[in-house]
Amino acid sequence: MEFGIFIYFFPHCTMKILVADRISPLGVEFLQKQDDFEVVEAYGSSPEELLSISKDASAIIVRSDTKITQEVISGAPHLKAVGRAGVGVDNIDIEAATEAGVIVMNTPGGNTIATAELTFTHMLCGTRPVVRGVTSMKEGLWERKQLKGAELRLKTLAILGLGRIGVEVAKRAKAFEMNVIAYDPYLTEERAKELEIQKVELDDAFVQADYITVHMPLTPDTKDMVDEAAFAKMKVGVRVFNCARGGIIKETALVDALNSGKVAAAGLDVYEQEPLPADHEFRTTENLNLTPHLGASTAEAQESVGVEIAEAIAEVLQGGRIRNAINMPSIDPKDLITLRPYLDLCHRLGSFARQSAQENVSSIHISYWGGIVDFDAVPLNRAVLKGWLAGIAGDEGINDVNAPHKIKALGIKVEVTKSSSVIDYNELIEIKTMTSDGNERSVKGTLLGKANDPRIVEVDEQAIEVRPVDLLLVVRNVDKPGIVGKLGAILGDHGVNIANMSLSRADCGELALTICELDEEPADDVLRLLEADNDIREARISRQG
Repeated sequence: MEFGIFIYFFPHCTMKILVADRISPLGVEFLQKQDDFEVVEAYGSSPEELLSISKDASAIIVRSDTKITQEVISGAPHLKAVGRAGVGVDNIDIEAATEAGVIVMNTPGGNTIATAELTFTHMLCGTRPVVRGVTSMKEGLWERKQLKGAELRLKTLAILGLGRIGVEVAKRAKAFEMNVIAYDPYLTEERAKELEIQKVELDDAFVQADYITVHMPLTPDTKDMVDEAAFAKMKVGVRVFNCARGGIIKETALVDALNSGKVAAAGLDVYEQEPLPADHEFRTTENLNLTPHLGASTAEAQESVGVEIAEAIAEVLQGGRIRNAINMPSIDPKDLITLRPYLDLCHRLGSFARQSAQENVSSIHISYWGGIVDFDAVPLNRAVLKGWLAGIAGDEGINDVNAPHKIKALGIKVEVTKSSSVIDYNELIEIKTMTSDGNERSVKGTLLGKANDPRIVEVDEQAIEVRPVDLLLVVRNVDKPGIVGKLGAILGDHGVNIANMSLSRADCGELALTICELDEEPADDVLRLLEADNDIREARISRQG
């Protein structure tokens, strides 16, 4: 069995894919050609109709029209994934999907070029009064002298958010000989240097820019990021554009800045409320160009996002990697080959830790040492939590999507640390559980040799070496002669074979630790028989499979 954030195993059966909004016919055709898929096209379904036709769906594909609510998700017990042919997922209840273990994916790359080109269209129209020129010509006017514009060349463009679209805008701005600066909290100096742009702080972007364009998601941190205080820091005559998400630029603040002349021109493709109300003051504001959310509205983009989401949905349902998930971390598929044995180890350690832990666990502390600290810990953490939960909810109810959510719902705090301290192994992973009354249990594991064989190397600070196989017998016993013989005799008398045995001698006054790899699971009465011996204080089964 493999564990990893890209590995899902679904029963071999026909799976229904509901295409709720119209996507590229090429995307639908791709799905129809796959084995074991039933593709249902249900464009324009009412909420009531959607509830009915989605109840047996394995996946749902939408654009922006259909709303995937908590009611839809809870009414679809077989639902594994929801795919958005586009970027925004405002019409999908992410929290409800996460709780249900449903993967939510989008297609951030499909409309990259279309949005970047629209951004530049707005920038050009905000620099040269093209829109007014077209309108006045059709009105029979000739306003050549009144329609003086400016040039992009040698102007400073501040890009807020340097993701896929921001990068494409930067490339085009460089072609226009603009000076490009960028604010992005995740942008490294190395990446900025590679793109031949300057990384700046947000306030510096406001102060230095002749042009500002927004390419960030709408989050609590970016909501009203460009507000009255931001406009106050800008140059007189700055030009501002947003083809990303409505709400990042505070609308009332933009109107005031345009009316005062602080902003010479602006262009918007997105709004806090869409469609834009007929009486919105934007419609009568001078020097403001408006488009009705056209960022992805090209034939090429629509075809691209339709095919991309169809391929992504198919790959998930067929047990492949997960692309562009909103509610779980992404990982480079090439890195998964390296990471897979660690994911397996983490899952098994998590499972062992839960079965070792006492009741009322209040926190789980995950620690990494050695070479593994260079890996992204997020998928490893999720593998630990998935393993920890497996015995509670069962494998069917737990996956990488909902494991952190379910742990949080149990009131368990998760802490993660990475250490550069010198250790006896190349890598070491520790799972420590703590109860509300202060009791601690721990297990440490590593991978050995070129084959990356998993090993448990310490249990409750007692050194031991045992493979975390599917079935282990964990025994706490008095450290005295004859224990091994007793174990072997009792298990042998009941037809249970010991495949391997690992022993850890106790310090003075402490119980020794014995862990046996078993070929068969002993009956409960065998465990009771073991614990009836005065020298055996604990005998329990630990399942890691």
